[in-house]
Amino acid sequence: MRINDNRRDRLDVLQRTIGYTFSDIQLLNTALTHTSYVKGENRSAGHNERLEFLGDAVLELIVSEYLFINNRDMSEGLMTRVRARAVYENALFKAAMNIRLGSFLLLSHGEENTGGRTKPSILSDALEALIGAVYIDGGLEPAKRFILSFAVDYINDAVKSVSVKDNKTLLQEYVQQEHMGELEYVVVSMSGPDHKRTFTMLVNINGKPYGKGHGMSKQEAGQNAAHATLIMLGANEMSADNAHGGKDATN
Repeated sequence: MRINDNRRDRLDVLQRTIGYTFSDIQLLNTALTHTSYVKGENRSAGHNERLEFLGDAVLELIVSEYLFINNRDMSEGLMTRVRARAVYENALFKAAMNIRLGSFLLLSHGEENTGGRTKPSILSDALEALIGAVYIDGGLEPAKRFILSFAVDYINDAVKSVSVKDNKTLLQEYVQQEHMGELEYVVVSMSGPDHKRTFTMLVNINGKPYGKGHGMSKQEAGQNAAHATLIMLGANEMSADNAHGGKDATN
């Protein structure tokens, strides 16, 4: 796709903002091209999905390396939880908003008219595509500098907050991160006298049943159900119980 002078001037503004100058300006333009833009008369143009895929992998590598080097006593499970929070869509969205990335995107008229320039999913994907483009154009070191220029604060905030996360919060973040649908806790049974009642809670995700948990209160039962669900989802290393020495899940 041909880049006219006006578009080139806009791309120059973004390059100055991120502190990196592309050898291949077309690569940068592709990173900023949403799939909606390449339909119809623009169908011959490239879009940013492949660069987004690559950028996601580079982002996880750099965040993992930063955690490994700067948190030498942190367990694998806790590092996994911190990384997931640091590269969570909302964190990427905030970083993209800080550099006004939305103003540089190429979108369809329909996407433009429905607020596409400020949609978290579009902006977080575009930021990952931009990372991928920097990596392809300049290699790992420029990509690392760019990532750490915005990610360090999010990583450090995640280190502080994730260590005290409970299982219900961790499950909520996981379900949102994986776009699994609505998360619901349901009381399926109560037993025992009023002064010593036991509750059983079931986790439903998008209408599908997952883990069960028992407890002397609804809160405790919900926490145990969330823990059981994290294990069922293969995300047990994110579990607060696992990170703090572990306890058996209640199914």
